[in-house]
Amino acid sequence: MNDWVERLGGPDGPGRYRRYALGSVAYFALFEVGLWALWVAQTDSSAATLTSVAVSAVLHALIQVVLGRAALRHYLGDGPLPARLIVLYTTATLALAALGCVLVATGRIGEDSLPPYLFWLVMLYAGPPALALSRGGGAALVAVVSVSITAGGAAVGLRGTQLALVVGAAVFLAPVMAVAFRASGWSVRLVEELAAARQTQTRLAVAEERLRFGRDLHDVLGRNLAVVALKSELAVQLVRRGRPEAEEQMREVQRIAQDSQREIRSVVRGYRTADLHTELAGARSVLEAAGITCRIEEGPAARLPSDIQAALGWAVREATTNVLRHAQGASRCNVSLRTAGPGAVLLVVENDGAPEAAEGPGTGLPGLRERLSALNGTLVTERRPGGVFHLTVRIPWEADA
Repeated sequence: MNDWVERLGGPDGPGRYRRYALGSVAYFALFEVGLWALWVAQTDSSAATLTSVAVSAVLHALIQVVLGRAALRHYLGDGPLPARLIVLYTTATLALAALGCVLVATGRIGEDSLPPYLFWLVMLYAGPPALALSRGGGAALVAVVSVSITAGGAAVGLRGTQLALVVGAAVFLAPVMAVAFRASGWSVRLVEELAAARQTQTRLAVAEERLRFGRDLHDVLGRNLAVVALKSELAVQLVRRGRPEAEEQMREVQRIAQDSQREIRSVVRGYRTADLHTELAGARSVLEAAGITCRIEEGPAARLPSDIQAALGWAVREATTNVLRHAQGASRCNVSLRTAGPGAVLLVVENDGAPEAAEGPGTGLPGLRERLSALNGTLVTERRPGGVFHLTVRIPWEADA
């Protein structure tokens, strides 16, 4: 569902999905107005009577729109409980039902016109209150209103099939509308929670890698730095006493510092030396772990020289990092490696969810350009329509070499 929503609305998929849900409330109100217009057109009565029903029905539909939108915001936790609107909407519904019963009782409309009148009213009332209130409270209110409208119809003479029509709306259609409205709110909340979970997962993946790297550095440097500090302090004391052993202690400090330097190089070698195959596999793994569909085409990767593989591996690593850290709501990433004629190799990385600027702050793309320039390579980035970020690396390479 989350991928479908993001494809529907791009990086702003969850927000746009919420706007669609809010707009659907107006659709139900428009549907209600259409039903009342049909009822007015088919009912034989005076113009004043039909006008009073039409005006009351339009006001009822407008209140439904306002309450439906407020109810959805409250359900999603973005607004207070619209208690006054619920009271106003319930009052308007009962008043409209009472108007229809009075018109039948006074002979201004025929008895056959009342069943569809009450049928629509019972069916369309249930949604907004059920969404705004708790499940128990909404069910109780909808039941009370439905029973009241049905009792009103029976009081003015509805019997048999006519009364069964209204009872059917109260028993079957009102619960269906209530469930439909709550399901709409639930789907919006689910999509937004999935989007938030994806962002959290991405941040956790980056944080986990930082912690691992920090832990490795601590394991390597912690003991050595402690020894350096102790031996340096000892050397200072020996120098103050004029002891010749101070020189030996400083040589030991120098040796430990050189050993630490070599150990640090071994720790960060995986970060400073990028293997293309490893980076492509790692990119697929970390992106899919973050909920981003990743498609990779390795093309001539196995035939490339080691220096070009290393440079392209860095490009894949940087592009993957940018997707995780800077792409908002990314759902897909395509990595394609291919030859560009006989004289060059191309790496193309394309993902959605790009920021407004093609190269947002905090990216490592400037450093990547410097690394590629050593191989006469180029890097081109652009933000295409629909929030698509396109990165292209071109490095000279003779395919038949």
